Amino acid sequence: MEEIIRYFPDLTEQQIEQFTNLEALYKDWNAKINVISRKDIDALYTKHVLHSLAIAKVVPFMPGASILDVGTGGGFPGIPLAILFPETKFYLIDIIAKKIKVVQEVAAALGLENVRAEQKRAELVNEDFDFIVSRAVTNMSDFVKWVKDRTKKKQLHDLKNGILYLKGGDLTEELQDFPKATEYNLVEIFNDEFFETKKVVHLPLKFKA
Repeated sequence: MEEIIRYFPDLTEQQIEQFTNLEALYKDWNAKINVISRKDIDALYTKHVLHSLAIAKVVPFMPGASILDVGTGGGFPGIPLAILFPETKFYLIDIIAKKIKVVQEVAAALGLENVRAEQKRAELVNEDFDFIVSRAVTNMSDFVKWVKDRTKKKQLHDLKNGILYLKGGDLTEELQDFPKATEYNLVEIFNDEFFETKKVVHLPLKFKA
């Protein structure tokens, strides 16, 4: 939790309380439904919360913006981002019902009124968003096929509407068909060895009516 406060020093008391409560909530739910690997639950704040918040270091979401989190699992990156940006709307989807149940319960326990979660495939979403976020659910080519028609025309941010993807390793081959993609190395943002190979990839997507 100290890491979160160090990298995000302007948190309100309510946000600090919400972030603090994440640990007990996820440990409780993880005992019932394995949504986070056993070895990672003790490193929740580094490997899940701070990793999710890396997106905020690339682009702070504006009030009124809407974000789609595809393959959210137990709620990452959507839940931490929703705490950080209470005036931004988040729609978290996953194909696994029990994971969405956890997301709904965690969001309710934290009082996150800007989060809705649903069991749904990305291809079946029929809304437009400023950004689509995700944590390495598939390769970029397949991911783009799922969400390519889901970006809004109006720009609220300096960064163009599109995908913000959390990925690790050498992405040269995976991104060779996407010359407009930009990689942000997280080791330049967070001082922890976990982030040495981690990145946020931004890929702008054109609005399609």
